[in-house]
Amino acid sequence: MSVTSSVGGREKTWAAAIDRFFAVTARGSSLGAELRGGAVTFVAMSYIVVLNPLILGDKPDALGHVLPIDQVAAVTAFVAGAMCVVFGFVANYPFAFAAGLGINALLATSVVLKVSWPEAMGLVVVEGLLIVVLGATGLRVAVFHAIPPELRAAIAAGIGCFITLIGLVDAGFVRRIPDSAETSVPLGLGIGGSIASLPTLVFAIGLGLMAVLVARKVRGGILIGIVAMTAVSLVVQAVAKLGPGPKGWGLTVPVPPKALFSVPDLSLLGQFSVLGAFHRMSVLAASLLVFTLLLANFFDAMGTMAGLGKQAGLMNPDGTLPNLGRALTVEGFGAVAGGMGSASSNTVFAESATGVGEGARTGLANLVTGALFLLAMFLTPLYKVVPVEAATPALVVVGAMMIGHVREIDFAKFEIALPAFLTIVTMPFTYSIADGIGVGCIAWVLIRVGTGKAREVHPLLAVVAVAFLVNFAAGPIQGLLR
Repeated sequence: MSVTSSVGGREKTWAAAIDRFFAVTARGSSLGAELRGGAVTFVAMSYIVVLNPLILGDKPDALGHVLPIDQVAAVTAFVAGAMCVVFGFVANYPFAFAAGLGINALLATSVVLKVSWPEAMGLVVVEGLLIVVLGATGLRVAVFHAIPPELRAAIAAGIGCFITLIGLVDAGFVRRIPDSAETSVPLGLGIGGSIASLPTLVFAIGLGLMAVLVARKVRGGILIGIVAMTAVSLVVQAVAKLGPGPKGWGLTVPVPPKALFSVPDLSLLGQFSVLGAFHRMSVLAASLLVFTLLLANFFDAMGTMAGLGKQAGLMNPDGTLPNLGRALTVEGFGAVAGGMGSASSNTVFAESATGVGEGARTGLANLVTGALFLLAMFLTPLYKVVPVEAATPALVVVGAMMIGHVREIDFAKFEIALPAFLTIVTMPFTYSIADGIGVGCIAWVLIRVGTGKAREVHPLLAVVAVAFLVNFAAGPIQGLLR
């Protein structure tokens, strides 16, 4: 046997082993689709390495201390990469992880006004451990199964709307209208009814390009669109010399990198205090903070997994996700890892739908995404070349795919239509998947009870609805306890 044939034989053996381990062929995928899907998911999510530090970094806590932006960026990439790899191996789903936008904003705008950053991250670790216990005992799965199929379909459609809004807002296509006596309209198209900037025009062109490529079923169409629009962005920047701002780039200014490598500063790893918040404030007040974080994590991940599972065609005939308990247990460790790393709670990202749209069906895609996140720690100058305006069209395209789940909802029955509708619209309007699920569950239970059909409500769904009611009323409750 020649050396060439021997090497080729080993490559085929490795490829076959990977295929069997991740069930790539069994799920109707291919190694190429998994690699492309993982890469596309990373590109769609890579903005979090820029955005998370902007949310958490340089925000003073109750003691006046801040988290350095560069250190937050490093741990954001590290924790996301590690969790993507772990989830890919253990759960074998193409659902990528990163710092959740809901919880990081909650930490920065509310929690650290009362405690220090290490104490806030300690609360994240505590709620993460609770999530792990709930997942390991099967209670989290039982709650998931208690949610009616129509609400699950609404969750998937709502996530589609949610990621679409993320894409439109991040690209500057939709903007907040400043408070004015002349109008009460909160949002509008661009600035003054015009897209108003070259970067937003790049987004619009990218959306049209991706739409055509996907409609023509071009393999790798989403990735091709992102790469093409990144190249266009570099040309636009070279000619127009724009900066960040309302009429400039949203986050990243696309310029050729001066260097390919940078050394990550991981000093924030391990900077957390599990019991610190319980000593600084009352046990009841600290517990309420943990409860709020718990609810956000508990339902965000379940809703996202349900939507992604539907999109990937991985659901069982009864509408459940295989091995959901294992997946949710591992997902709980995302919060633990995020708190321990001071990156905020890590959870499944809805942007994983972009990779699913490219054909990803297994955890192999997650390994690719995770490897790119870990590489991003060292290649920050390189990945920052991609502006959000070049990547966000993918979110809109995938959102259009996911809204199709409304076909599974019988809108002719109002007792189904209203909870489903509220679930769908609340997610983008509140910028929270968990809030959408909560409002939908409350509406479902309320209508069933009010129409004399209380027996149709699963007991766990009733408990969930009450829990959300308590969470939504946390402000007034805390006010009464002062």
